Amino acid sequence: MSKPVHEIRFGLIKAAIWHNMTRSGERYNVTLTRLYRNGDLWKESTHFGRDDLLVAAKVLDLAHTWICES
Repeated sequence: MSKPVHEIRFGLIKAAIWHNMTRSGERYNVTLTRLYRNGDLWKESTHFGRDDLLVAAKVLDLAHTWICES
């Protein structure tokens, strides 16, 4: 499995930035996840609560900045 080219994390919110080469040129994709603990195991979810939204917006803003500067 490939690895993201960059990750941005604030608290439990994480954006992973993926690089892809296409016939049209370079493309970046971002996956946004929220980390949570289930017993002793750390897991990831793509569901966000009210209190996660502003942090998620900040993480996505930084991901956008990173992509634009790459």
